[in-house]
Amino acid sequence: MINFDNVSKRYPGGHDGLSNVSFHIKPAEMVFLTGHSGAGKSTLLKLIGLLERATRGQVLVGGRNLTQLPNRKIPYHRREVGMIFQDHRLLNDRTVFDNVALPLVVAGMGHKEVGRRVRAALDKVGLLNKEKSAPITLSGGEQQRVGIARAVVSKPPLVLADEPTGNLDPALSKEIMTLFENFNQVGVTLLIATHDIELISRMNRRILTLDKGQLSHDGLKHTW
Repeated sequence: MINFDNVSKRYPGGHDGLSNVSFHIKPAEMVFLTGHSGAGKSTLLKLIGLLERATRGQVLVGGRNLTQLPNRKIPYHRREVGMIFQDHRLLNDRTVFDNVALPLVVAGMGHKEVGRRVRAALDKVGLLNKEKSAPITLSGGEQQRVGIARAVVSKPPLVLADEPTGNLDPALSKEIMTLFENFNQVGVTLLIATHDIELISRMNRRILTLDKGQLSHDGLKHTW
């Protein structure tokens, strides 16, 4: 599903966000991405979502070589990648329903199918009764679940999450991780960047660790 082959990302001014990173994530795998602040986690996710492009090396996602993908095909690539952010990035002037519906509306899906998909996604995250609410009236945990519903509403084969539990207490964090596990069980590939070492150490999943832009660990166990 995801293949990095000696991938580097250099920013203007000479800062290396990533340096010669190589790994492979199989379809339907759930993997955690860890590392100190500034280690390159967000950069790595942005390369997969084509929010940025690699400077060197090759990034392959779902068989597509993103290094060679023309700009006009970027929107089609992003439709197959659900993205979840720590700060939710919800539109406060629209209802919960409209926020979740946005990717489907942009893709030109019919009104009836949009309604069916959005309600199914909200039901999965336990927010079907909040579809008419404004995001600003929801708790932090509820807003994060709206963001998750929006990421999965188009049924992407791949979901990327950047610090999805960063602002949540331990109980809510556990709920969010349970949601991710449920998606993974139906075949969705997940790559989750997080600082929450205590949470992921209990989950027995593969861990990729970045250190100053380089991959320093890849495996099930980790010693911190």
